[in-house]
Amino acid sequence: MCLILLAWRCHGQFPLVVAANRDEFFRRPTAAAGFWPDGPEVLGGRDLQAGGSWMGITRQGRFAALTNFRAPESHRDTARSRGRLVEDFLRTRQSVPDYLASIAPEAHEYNGFNLLVAEGETLAWYSNVGGAPRYLEPGIYGVSNHLLDTPWPKVAAAKSALADALAALPDDGALFRLLRDDKVYPDDALPRTGVSLDWERLLSAAFVRSPGYGTRSSTVLMSAVDGMTVFDEQTWREDGSPGSRVRYRYSTISTGV
Repeated sequence: MCLILLAWRCHGQFPLVVAANRDEFFRRPTAAAGFWPDGPEVLGGRDLQAGGSWMGITRQGRFAALTNFRAPESHRDTARSRGRLVEDFLRTRQSVPDYLASIAPEAHEYNGFNLLVAEGETLAWYSNVGGAPRYLEPGIYGVSNHLLDTPWPKVAAAKSALADALAALPDDGALFRLLRDDKVYPDDALPRTGVSLDWERLLSAAFVRSPGYGTRSSTVLMSAVDGMTVFDEQTWREDGSPGSRVRYRYSTISTGV
């Protein structure tokens, strides 16, 4: 994922609302969102090259999502796959604090990441670049390829659009429209993350379009107070046109614990 937006306990019917874009090279093999054959309680996409996932939720309501922290000068080809962090949380039954404590000793073995994990009434953000985990209060949050709520132009604009979109729920049209925003910001508003200025311009948009690399999928996830989970994923072709779309609706299964 390169843009994750969350409304956490801000809506009376949907305590968790997520709108997210995954940006990636189009040549990287990927499985569209679905329930996993080897983990049928998990719903999400899968990275078929390095393993793991960028975002998923279980039938019990455990949620995880991840973005990379953009720092090309410190990137290591030999680092562990960050997508495994999402997969491991979704497969375990550890509490959020216990899971984050368990990965902290090995966090340095990954390239920079932002990890969001939630279960029940707990949502936490953890980055191996940002220090200790942060347990989030109700509010609207956004993360791209820096730390949580870093005010990059696309993050600030998308957070504002998400706040406005909540009034229309359960209609998710406004959520998908904000994810489709391909506005490129002026040079004086761009961060300097170690990539070329041409790439900073390209990546400044919420919806990235370029040959070979861009937004490959947009996902909207809503968890309702009655236990219903709504999960929609729209994939995109290299030219930015719509690809396939999957829609899932299911009721959360209580674990009894």
